[in-house]
Amino acid sequence: MENIQHRTVRTNGINMHVAWVGDGPDTVLFIHGFPELWYSWRHQLVSLAALDYRAVAPDLRGYGGTVAPPSAASYTAFHVVGDLVGMLDALGIGRAFVVGHDWGAVIAWYLCLLRPDRVKALVNTSVPWYPGGTWFPCDPEKKPVESIRAMHGDDYYVCRFQEPGEMEEDFAKADTAKLIQLFLTSRDPGPPIVPKDLGFSGMTKLFEQHQIELPSWLTEDDVSFYATEFSRTGFTGALNYYRCLDLNWELLAPWAGARVEVPVKFIVGDQDLAYHIPGVKEYIHGGGFKQAVPNLEEVVVMEGAAHFIQQEKAQEITSHIHDFIKKFSSP
Repeated sequence: MENIQHRTVRTNGINMHVAWVGDGPDTVLFIHGFPELWYSWRHQLVSLAALDYRAVAPDLRGYGGTVAPPSAASYTAFHVVGDLVGMLDALGIGRAFVVGHDWGAVIAWYLCLLRPDRVKALVNTSVPWYPGGTWFPCDPEKKPVESIRAMHGDDYYVCRFQEPGEMEEDFAKADTAKLIQLFLTSRDPGPPIVPKDLGFSGMTKLFEQHQIELPSWLTEDDVSFYATEFSRTGFTGALNYYRCLDLNWELLAPWAGARVEVPVKFIVGDQDLAYHIPGVKEYIHGGGFKQAVPNLEEVVVMEGAAHFIQQEKAQEITSHIHDFIKKFSSP
């Protein structure tokens, strides 16, 4: 960790914080999700650098040390992909291997769709690609949030995230460290339902009463790192990605039915809530995923792993990444 360097680059009109380590001939770009930071890739950064790669992990716009525009409309696929392309330019990187998780996986799919010329190959985790840019099977004639409400109801976490200010107020009532711990350690593969009269703050208090010990892969220092950053920045930037779901769907209409053509390896835990969304397993294993991503070379379902797989199964994920990208690496 002490070898990881940090810098701020100017890209797409914002200042972006970037963590990086290593000076190999090929770059691996790691893209985090919610509620995470560059720090979620700490294990892979160090390990891939030791394997002679240049490993780079930014804080996405709205997170950590990167600027957080206040409007949800500033978090479209085009804004965030523009940030990453500008960051690669600022670092003098032409093409990179890309690794994503959660919202970072969604952004990685967007990057491969919109700028495949900047991607050598992709290792994505947790969230498969669906034509139309959603991250779950839905009616292409309906907006994503409408489809989600029909599937899970108003108390589904994505629906609860939609109203500006509401969830920020709820999160502010909770101990940030306990909130982060609640998110990162949940192993319930069912849909995250958050009754309005309870909220995440109420769930956090219930969580505290049980005094659940941290898993072996997550330390108090890790939780403190996330909590310190989110206490400083708040959660609005992170929540704005969810508030941009319908806008992304509208803006990506010209790419309806477009396929992701880069070489891909996909990894998911068998206890990941994203894997248990209705229709996802059938899509991944029944041919739909391969049709949308024709160069999908491998699908790995990791037994006993939940959502935050790159932290829970750090060494295994590093090995899976390296085993795939080394086929395309510079001699």
